Amino acid sequence: MFLSEVMIKMNFPHVWYKWILEYVTTASTSVLVNGSPTDVFNFERELRQGDHLSSFLFLLAAKGLNVMMNVMMGNDIFTGYKVGEQASLSVTHLKFPNDTFLIGEKSWANVRALKNVLLLFEKISILKVNFHKNMLFGINVVGSWLHEAVVVMNCKHGSLPFVYLGLPIGGDPRKLLIWYPLVDHIIGRLFGWKSTNLSLGGELNLLKFMLSSISIYFLSFFKTPLGIISTLDSIFFYLGAGGNLGNCLGLKGTLCLKRENRGLGARRLKEFNLSLPDK
Repeated sequence: MFLSEVMIKMNFPHVWYKWILEYVTTASTSVLVNGSPTDVFNFERELRQGDHLSSFLFLLAAKGLNVMMNVMMGNDIFTGYKVGEQASLSVTHLKFPNDTFLIGEKSWANVRALKNVLLLFEKISILKVNFHKNMLFGINVVGSWLHEAVVVMNCKHGSLPFVYLGLPIGGDPRKLLIWYPLVDHIIGRLFGWKSTNLSLGGELNLLKFMLSSISIYFLSFFKTPLGIISTLDSIFFYLGAGGNLGNCLGLKGTLCLKRENRGLGARRLKEFNLSLPDK
């Protein structure tokens, strides 16, 4: 019924609405026993586990939490994090592919509001909220206060920085420690490179792939310290000099020269990092 109400509020076409309800209320299957199928029985939870449409329907149901957070902010029950010098924008939650970030100022009113809204969403949507998988992070918050809030929320205590979608969140990108996972990842990907079994073109393609596809994710978000730039340049030049590329390169700079200048067209990491949008 909750999914039905969400689709009505979002003005889904009536035909499409009937298809979805028919789909989720008539899910059935049978089991093969010694090669023979049993009688057909209906699913208790209605949705088929692993079905591609299930994730889409879950996102529709999760829209209810979005509405509840907006209502709480509109009624001054929850105070979000204000962004901008004029505090013109207040952020209360961010939705990611597999997670939801709930963001607010440090106050016991916010802690109680978050706990209540999650319990209320659980009741009306019949979607179980696993508080033991939730994590509470504090920025410039006293550890003792944060520990008491974790007890109230019945969740885990998270610490900064943490890695999400491959990026360090809450860390200082000027520190080399933040970049070590990227360096280790690149070295791990290149560890099995058998340069003697690759042609010149194969080595060049692999080198360009490592310079762009893997590192660009980090480079597009953060300004890279010179120490990390030097480390990555040394790794790539060492690998290039150890194979067919080294047979035709006399200097490290030749690797990054344009092809019309008798180079191989590989990117210089420092210039490439600066050319990306402002971090």
